[in-house]
Amino acid sequence: ARAAVTVHRLLAGLKPRRTIRPTRDGWWCLGASIAVGFAAMNTGNNLLYLLASLLLALIIVSGVLSEQSMRGLRVSSVQLGDVHAGRPAAVGVRVENGKRRLPSYSIVLETPAGRFQVGRLGAGETRVLTWEETFPRRGRHARSGVRVTTRFPFGLFLKAGRWRPAEEILVFPAVHPVAAPRPRAASAAADARRRGRGHDLWNLRDYRTGDEPRLIHWRSSAKTGALTVRELGADAIDDARIVLVGGGGDDERRERGIAEAASLAAALLAGGAAVELAGPGLHVPPGRGRAHVRRILTALALYEPSATGTGDAAAAAPSWSSPGPADVRVSLE
Repeated sequence: ARAAVTVHRLLAGLKPRRTIRPTRDGWWCLGASIAVGFAAMNTGNNLLYLLASLLLALIIVSGVLSEQSMRGLRVSSVQLGDVHAGRPAAVGVRVENGKRRLPSYSIVLETPAGRFQVGRLGAGETRVLTWEETFPRRGRHARSGVRVTTRFPFGLFLKAGRWRPAEEILVFPAVHPVAAPRPRAASAAADARRRGRGHDLWNLRDYRTGDEPRLIHWRSSAKTGALTVRELGADAIDDARIVLVGGGGDDERRERGIAEAASLAAALLAGGAAVELAGPGLHVPPGRGRAHVRRILTALALYEPSATGTGDAAAAAPSWSSPGPADVRVSLE
C-alpha cells in the first residue's frame, strides 16, 4: 500500500500543472519555422538559417514569458453574504499575484458566468471578480472550478491551468416574507406580564442603591416624600418552538415545508422572539439574534428527515421553562 501511494505521488508530480497548445497564429508560426528550417538545410543559405533561428527564438520566448505570467498566481473563492435556494447570490474568486517583483499580463478567467479579462496584475496585487449564481436546492454544493488562461505575449500559444476549490458552499433554504409570524401562546402563563426592559410600567417600588436615575417616578416621590422608581415590564413578544412533523417522503413538499420553517424562524427572530427548532433527529436550542438565525438556517439546510427517521418531534424535544412557547407545527409531507 505504501509503494502504491509513492507511485501515485510520483505520477502526480510528473503531471503538468498547466497545459499549452498552439493557437491558429501559433500553428502558422510552427509551420513557417519548419519550412524555413528545411529550406535552410537544403540550400545552405545563412539568411534562411538566421530567419529559422529567429522564428524558433520567438517560440521559446513566448513559452518563457507565458510561464512567467502564470506562475505565482493564487486563486481563492469569495462568497458575498448568505446564499439561499432559488435566489441569485453573489459569488466569485480572488486572484492574487504572489510574485514579489514581476507582474502578470493578459490573464483570462473562465467561470460559469463567462470570461473575465485581467489585463495587468502587479506584483502582490489582488483582484476580486464576482458574478451571480443561482442554486436550486438547499444543502452543500461544490463550488464551480475556474480555468485560468493566457495568450501572453504574442498570442501564439494558449497556456491554461484549472483551479478546483476544495471547500463547498452552504445553501440555506429559501426565506419568504411572512405576514403574521408571531403565534399566540396557548397557556395563560405566556400572556402574563413579566418584568424586563420594555417600555410599559410594571410596578413602583422604593429607590435602591444602583437604580438608574432616569427611572425615578418624581410624582410619586413628591407624594410619599421618598424616592420611588419605576419597574418596566417586558415587551409582549411571543417566544415559539417550530416543530417539523413528518418524514418528508415527497421532495417538493419537504422542501416547501423546510422553506416555511426557515421563513417563520427568520421573521420571529427579526421581531425579537426566542425561537427553538425541533424535528425528527433535529434540535436547535432556543436563542435570539442574528447568530441564532444562522444556526437555525444551517440546521435546516443540512436537515435530511429521510436519514433520521420519523416520529413525534415535540415529544423528543426538551421542554421550555415558564412561560412556555407556542408550538408552531410545520408539516413536511
